[in-house]
Amino acid sequence: MTQLFDEDGRVHPATILKVGPVVVTQVKEAGKDGYEAVQVGFGEKKEKNVNKAQRGHTKDLGSFAGFREFRVGENDDLGSMAVGTKVDAAAFEPGDVVTIAAVSKGKGFQGVVKRHGFHGGPRTHGQKHSEREPGSIGATGPQRVFKGVKMAGRMGSDRVTLRGVKILHVDSDKNEIVVRGSIPGRRGTMVEITG
Repeated sequence: MTQLFDEDGRVHPATILKVGPVVVTQVKEAGKDGYEAVQVGFGEKKEKNVNKAQRGHTKDLGSFAGFREFRVGENDDLGSMAVGTKVDAAAFEPGDVVTIAAVSKGKGFQGVVKRHGFHGGPRTHGQKHSEREPGSIGATGPQRVFKGVKMAGRMGSDRVTLRGVKILHVDSDKNEIVVRGSIPGRRGTMVEITG
């Protein structure tokens, strides 16, 4: 993360994202595949580590570390997306509003104070070792724990989607964009950006 000053001198919290390039590896059509979608390949992988089926699928395009498929709506134009088309930072412009999805940082097994924001018990008045405990967890009558009760458990490593993220700056030479605010995940996390 960093900060970026706009023309009026206001400072914005910002995150620098490396964009692609991603290459269109397949265009799926409703008549042939049953639905419309665009498959893109990203990253690089040594050819010796790619299996034959994948090698045949992307024979003239190179070997990719991963693939992602994006469904195409009625308003989207499939004609502009041909196999081999490269999409990079030039596809974005400052002021664009995008949706960003990524897997958040994993935090391991956490208690209710960190995981759900519980306040814990009082530190005095006869209490002993109950500062970060969850407290009561349910009714006496049913004699069971209801589904969905907030308890300690694994935290993070969830797919998080941010909508309405504004692009502040585009650097086509470095293939980077700067978006407003923070993004889920650690450094190096694969981020999905859709318009």
